[in-house]
Amino acid sequence: MNIRLSFLALVTVLLLSACAGHQKPSPQNALPDGVKDARIVAEGQPGASILLDGEEHRSLLDPPLDAYGRIDVDTDTPLTEAEQKALESPLEFEFVLDIQETKEVERFFRYFTHEGRDRFDMWLKRSERFLPEVRDIFAEYGLPHDLIYLPFLESGYNPMAYSRAGAGGMWQFMPRTGQSFGMTFDWWLDQRRDPRMSTHAAAAYLSRLYDMFGDWNLALAAYNAGEGRISRAMQRSGTDNYFDLAAINNLLALETRHYVPKFMAILKIIQNLEELGFDPIDWDNTPKLAEIEIKGGTDLVALANSCGMNWDTFRQLNPAFRRQVSPPGMNLSIFVPEDKQATVQAYLKKPAAAPFSGFHRYQVRRGDSWYVLASRFDTPIDVLKRINNRTSNTLRIGESVMVPASPAAVAAAQQTGGASATRERASQRANHVVQSGDTLWSLSRRHGVTVQTLAQANGITTGSTLRVGQRLYIPQIERSGTRTASAATNVVQYRVRSGDTLWRIAQRYGVTTSNLVAWNKLPRNGLIRPGDNLKIYVTR
Repeated sequence: MNIRLSFLALVTVLLLSACAGHQKPSPQNALPDGVKDARIVAEGQPGASILLDGEEHRSLLDPPLDAYGRIDVDTDTPLTEAEQKALESPLEFEFVLDIQETKEVERFFRYFTHEGRDRFDMWLKRSERFLPEVRDIFAEYGLPHDLIYLPFLESGYNPMAYSRAGAGGMWQFMPRTGQSFGMTFDWWLDQRRDPRMSTHAAAAYLSRLYDMFGDWNLALAAYNAGEGRISRAMQRSGTDNYFDLAAINNLLALETRHYVPKFMAILKIIQNLEELGFDPIDWDNTPKLAEIEIKGGTDLVALANSCGMNWDTFRQLNPAFRRQVSPPGMNLSIFVPEDKQATVQAYLKKPAAAPFSGFHRYQVRRGDSWYVLASRFDTPIDVLKRINNRTSNTLRIGESVMVPASPAAVAAAQQTGGASATRERASQRANHVVQSGDTLWSLSRRHGVTVQTLAQANGITTGSTLRVGQRLYIPQIERSGTRTASAATNVVQYRVRSGDTLWRIAQRYGVTTSNLVAWNKLPRNGLIRPGDNLKIYVTR
């Protein structure tokens, strides 16, 4: 065993730098007080309410824990005959458990078949869209069939899920690990949310972990915690048995200690769905889709509308897109229902589908700078420069630049109709009633837009005094999440750690530092301290 551990240590040194990005901070160091496990922010935190699949949901991926870190479920009520038979059923993996380990599996089994039954049933229904292709991809890699159910642990098979640590997609890749497997994560795209790409990456990563450890228990633990942490735990303890590692206090994070027992419980339920009263998985429920290549800068909303789809429907089929325009200079594939393929292809041949049709041409005015435009149109400076193929920091009055189409851009463009026309349109679209104490400045801070944008959108001047009861249109209020977060937004509760800066956090989640300041009402200098809790509205 010592020779094997030495070999594993050598392999770890070679691979650790490339794959450390999949490691997630332990709950003890990264989570808010009282939260035992917050892996999937999109599934909610204790007492939190979020919008998922258009419905409000509460609760966590895991059941609550007792004071000893055990799953807090009713263990006194005997299992039914069908439940006992399912719990004792053999699995594809050859797990050998002692009595205590079996009890841990039983606790998760009880939770997902009783207290968490509705949640589990929702995951089953959602997984039907993806399971057939995941099964086929894993078969290509020669992986055990049961591994296709791993996203139940990671995300509940939700491609839009994000964790507090920044992991994303139904396979919950960290940004660095996702990038190491060829997935792009930037302002335009998050390909960790692409079901096909992320599944190929997960299959490759699991294959590598099994080659490294030679044991599926350890490979699964490493998928959760990172191969470096598991290898170091093996070195410290002198054992290469997952359950022995899990039994040593403080050696592995609680989440990792629960990972394999939880997976085993889920597998036992899935292999006995009908006996346990669940509907069987419908393997023919996958939508029939056509793959179409589009050019960079394509207006995705106009494309979707051309074939009778709205933006939300298009995003369900193409969850990797973070903006309503595809990235400039990058040809990508989209998926549409097969019966809409001809309509979309015909649309793409029209002049209206030309690249950058989703952008507006903006004429630079006195006082404008890249920074001012970035704030006004909620777009990072480097993205604006890339759209316009510019490297210079200088803008000349009167020149034209391309800016993304947005509520603020539309409002600014509509100024040509006169202030009175703008005020009339704003009153028709009003989404805020002025309260006592409201000013343009306070509203701009609250909703993450500039004072100038608010004034332009409502046909008033930046020095205007607001009246109580006045109705205003605030661009991007739904996206900012200052009201109820829309179904197109994930709300991430992030706890600041040592070494964090606003810039680093903004880069991790693909937002701007001005967003973070506005959403969290931070001081103008953006000062944050370890332990602070930040709200981050991640575009879905």
